Amino acid sequence: MLMPPTTPARAVGVLLVDDDTELGELVREYLAREGFSLEVEGDGTRAVERALSGDYDLRAASPVPVLMLTARGDDVDRIVGLELGADDYLSKPFNPRELVARIRAILRRSLHDTAGDAAEPADERLGVDDVEVDVRRHVVRRAGAPVELTAVEFSVLEILLRAAGTVVRRDELARGALGRGLMPFDRSLDVHVSRLRKKLGPRADGGERIRALRAVGYLYARGDS
Repeated sequence: MLMPPTTPARAVGVLLVDDDTELGELVREYLAREGFSLEVEGDGTRAVERALSGDYDLRAASPVPVLMLTARGDDVDRIVGLELGADDYLSKPFNPRELVARIRAILRRSLHDTAGDAAEPADERLGVDDVEVDVRRHVVRRAGAPVELTAVEFSVLEILLRAAGTVVRRDELARGALGRGLMPFDRSLDVHVSRLRKKLGPRADGGERIRALRAVGYLYARGDS
């Protein structure tokens, strides 16, 4: 049974960067019914200026999550987008309901999700070896130095730290961090984990922090393991 999406308590501002005006109008009309406020920009230079204005909840060039709408079918294009910092992607043509579901899934993990923050304990902190995470404030430190993560990377790290020393299965990690299951040949989760590894670097003893168990999942290793 399909349940209608829940309308957000306030109009969430979304900036769509696309030169397809017909698509923009269709997406604007659909998102308006779902409680979102969409603006469309077709010029790349102006899009960057507007994205940096601080007026949007979903945009690029900021700590806020980015969802790519791509007409390119090549995996390489999607992977490059993820490696550049996008949180998820949706191939054109797409189902409008899936677009809304993806937007809400990544917004739940954004710094602007005050409802999610309120649900967290006041000062919950996670730590393994020299990595410490302030869950409520979405702050990550390695050996005392801040580490900048995207919303999805933060979610991946939080899930792995909570289960440190044990294996988290790939689909479980994807549902927790991306808000969806994995499709066949879907490498989006692997890209996010790869970026997270690079940002955290190796452990002080040179060991690997995040271990991959082929076709099974990932394990965040403790210093004594």
